[in-house]
Amino acid sequence: MLVNGIPGNTISIRDRGLLYGDGVFRTLRVIRGKALHWPLHYLKLQHDCAKLAIACPDEALLCAELDQVLAQHPDGVVKLIVTRGEGARGYTPSAAVMPTRIWDFSPVPDYPPEWATLGIRARVCSLRLSAQPRLACVKHLNRLENVLAAAELNDAQLHDNQLAEGLLLDAGEHLIEGIRSNLFLVVQGRLVTPDLSRCGVAGIQRGRVMAWALQHGIALEVRDVGLEEAAHADELFIVNSVIGLWPVREMEQRHWSHFPVAEQIRHGLDRQDA
Repeated sequence: MLVNGIPGNTISIRDRGLLYGDGVFRTLRVIRGKALHWPLHYLKLQHDCAKLAIACPDEALLCAELDQVLAQHPDGVVKLIVTRGEGARGYTPSAAVMPTRIWDFSPVPDYPPEWATLGIRARVCSLRLSAQPRLACVKHLNRLENVLAAAELNDAQLHDNQLAEGLLLDAGEHLIEGIRSNLFLVVQGRLVTPDLSRCGVAGIQRGRVMAWALQHGIALEVRDVGLEEAAHADELFIVNSVIGLWPVREMEQRHWSHFPVAEQIRHGLDRQDA
């Protein structure tokens, strides 16, 4: 772990990331000493920092720190956290505060490899995401909704250990995302992904799928999606930077067994990663 470029795992108790969740983060898959899609992650970091009016650290500085991490941990999952930094008591941020940079490393989770080809079981969580357009799409540090949904999923897994992901709706009963993933439907040959203008996180893997679809002439729609439409879609799949792409084979009594579009996209993204 690095904190502001120095090995260690200590931050100030007055750091606003700790006090208020005042910061953003990125999660990167690293393979053989290479951080996959770092330029896309940095662009998203810049975007999210700008949304919160946090000074985004210089890319050259972050690259140098990332190289330190990769020298010790060439394969696994690397997390970058940027907080607004240390501040005085109270919500109001100081314009002079310096952002805190934190790098952390974890091994790759031991997911069953067949989930990428045979699909996963998912369930709809009872928790509903709240709307906040100012924070929509931003991967900010206040992830309490996801924490509560993950606890709900964990309770369900005690009775069904085949569940792999929970799906989240907003208060208007629109399907938004997975607890840790973005969501796509295949509907009559078109790709559909939920509108995230009110809530949810726009991950870089979501952006990669959208770019791939446009490059390969697959029609793409970004719009509100109801649970009923998802249940009757031709295919359903989730994506993030760690898992890549997983088809959904079961959700709310609906079963799928063939995922031709998801498989085509997964192979396309894998070729880009090679």
